Amino acid sequence: MRSEPTEAQVRPGIEADLDTLTAIYNHYVRETAITFDTAVFTPEERRPWLLSHPEDGPHRLMVATDAESQEILGYATSSPYRPKPAYATSVETSVYVAPDSGCRGIGTLLYGALFDALAGEDVHRAYAGIAQPNEASTRLHERFGFAHVGTYREVGRKFGRYWDVAWYEKPL
Repeated sequence: MRSEPTEAQVRPGIEADLDTLTAIYNHYVRETAITFDTAVFTPEERRPWLLSHPEDGPHRLMVATDAESQEILGYATSSPYRPKPAYATSVETSVYVAPDSGCRGIGTLLYGALFDALAGEDVHRAYAGIAQPNEASTRLHERFGFAHVGTYREVGRKFGRYWDVAWYEKPL
């Protein structure tokens, strides 16, 4: 069942968003294999993650809010791909939409804002790992110019089974 479109706006994430962003992420930890975290987080445990995404630079946190109520509908991030210095111009991107906000174009809105924000940064490539199956995420990434570069077979174990992760890349 499709949800009604929502008038939404996107802005950088702020510390006041931490509780809601943690709740959205914890939904995916508890209910899905979209993330391979297996234990939920407290907001305090997620604070370093939030603070690692400043308002400028290559590592961003963009938050979508309902234009009327200001309720957080989801978020997108660009994070370090790997910690070694030679990877500094690569980022890993992800999108998490609030469970009741799917099929409203929120992921598209968030990725559009994220890639617009990254346009002036020294970033050469974006990467995304998509636990399989996840047709919605695959379509979103392909819509933004990501191309499949390979699949890690049975790389993660969650909920008593192994999951594949398809990797995508996008030149920036």
